[in-house]
Amino acid sequence: MMSPERLRQLIQHGESLDVEFKGESRTQLSDDEIVEAVVCLANRPSSESGWVLIGIEDDGSTTGARPRHGDRTDPLCLQALIANRTNPSLPVRVFVVPLQSEGVEVIAIEVPPVRGPVGTTKGIYLRRAIGGRGEPICLPMQPSDFQSLQGSRGLLDHTSLVVESASWEDLDPLEFERFRRFLRENPGRGDEALLQLSDRELAKALGAVESNHEVTRVRVLGILLFGKEESLRRLLPTHEVAFQVLRGQEVEVNDFFRAPLLRVMEEVLQRFRARYREEELMMGLLRVGVPEYSERAFREAVANALIHRDYTRLGAVHIQWYDDHLAISNPGGFPQGVRLDNILVTPPRPRNPLLADAFKRAGIVERTGRGIDIIFTEQLRTGRPAPSYERSTDTDVVLLLRGGKANLEFVRLVVEENQAGRLLGLDELLILNALWRERSLTTPQAAALLQKPETDARAVLEHLVESGLVEARGERKGRTYHLSAATYRRLGVPAAYVRRRGFEPIQQEQMILQYVRTHGRITRREAAELCRVKEYQAFYILQKLVSQGCLRSVGKGRGAYYEMVTPENA
Repeated sequence: MMSPERLRQLIQHGESLDVEFKGESRTQLSDDEIVEAVVCLANRPSSESGWVLIGIEDDGSTTGARPRHGDRTDPLCLQALIANRTNPSLPVRVFVVPLQSEGVEVIAIEVPPVRGPVGTTKGIYLRRAIGGRGEPICLPMQPSDFQSLQGSRGLLDHTSLVVESASWEDLDPLEFERFRRFLRENPGRGDEALLQLSDRELAKALGAVESNHEVTRVRVLGILLFGKEESLRRLLPTHEVAFQVLRGQEVEVNDFFRAPLLRVMEEVLQRFRARYREEELMMGLLRVGVPEYSERAFREAVANALIHRDYTRLGAVHIQWYDDHLAISNPGGFPQGVRLDNILVTPPRPRNPLLADAFKRAGIVERTGRGIDIIFTEQLRTGRPAPSYERSTDTDVVLLLRGGKANLEFVRLVVEENQAGRLLGLDELLILNALWRERSLTTPQAAALLQKPETDARAVLEHLVESGLVEARGERKGRTYHLSAATYRRLGVPAAYVRRRGFEPIQQEQMILQYVRTHGRITRREAAELCRVKEYQAFYILQKLVSQGCLRSVGKGRGAYYEMVTPENA
């Protein structure tokens, strides 16, 4: 259902890829205009429902929708009209929402996520996009847009399509040998049985060509992996990779590649190794190298960008090296079902499955398909902030890897735990890293961080408590967690634990006083929930505030409460 409160929230946030405003202050929208607005919203890169709001002007002002097909709008009739005029038929939901304060009604049309492209029965296909000024607009869909939309929703693997104008002569024998060299240099990672195959057999085994005894038809995958450079430029002009080193306003390196993907990987890795820096940590006789950026994580990140990019769209895969971070971006948003809040736990959904399989069989990436785990683990074990995808949009995926000086004491702790047989996995590293930076976590906060249910997050937290790395405070339901005194000591900052424990009573007192100022009173139970402590602990805090003359107690037993001391009640 669409409530007036929910409607006001949508209006307040303005138009976006998911929300379209349609005003009727001047003239009433035609049925065709409504159907086209719905079609446009359906063809957008999202797995969530969208909304067409009729009666809202572009500036967000509420002018109201005019009645349709009679004195009042019948939601079922409008739903049927849209279903009958879309192909395939689109099952929208329509709500007529009265806004009492404005004295108008707004028609809210919920557009469900769909698998394939949707058009009108008149053959009109529109897609939702962001315009040059950052505003959402509707554009005609081109053939490449159909492929891009289907690819993002897992309905089409663009790399499996045959390139009709390509022939076997467009493929370079040297690139087949490069593929074999990758296999030899990564023993145990790839499919070593491919080493025994001829060039044609290898291309067929990877799915790079369709071949019978007479004719060989080359697929997009074949051009990407083995194509001659001039053939790539001619047949796949959208393919491009940029490696840039940026120092302040200066561009030190600005290399662009339109070469086959394995050659691009080699070129990029060479440039990475030329700038590779690491710190040294001595643990007795053991030397531990701590790199600014892990080559393993970098390799997976670049491969992911190449595998998941949208090859129907113009734009390069950008690898940008800044003073304090790396940014790796690729055209094409997250595939359907992948979001920022589930990227760590959702099953792998490569935009180009055939290309992903070829990279795995070459030994370039992990065959498990969980390269994201490697990227996060390698970054976190150095004590640096977790990798971030926050800058990603519906049209581009952007990964940030923070550099700078490593936290060597955190590295020492991780190595010592692993040497003791207490391996710290990704979940444990995420929690410890967050506690080091945020000082404390609750179970719901940990669940959001791990992108897992609270029961799983609580199990990880309690395991860290049992290992002595973390301490818990408060009752089980409202517990907060922070690093233990021993952990702070191992990290070289024992005073941080003392400050953490010393500040808590002051913070709790201020929280209670602020609550009373806002709400007028507080009970013992409310104070316990607010401070995440047991009721008897909350009682001691409240009594301390009473003795200081800040609060006064009113009543006894279960009905007792505390209020501010004022001149009137002092």
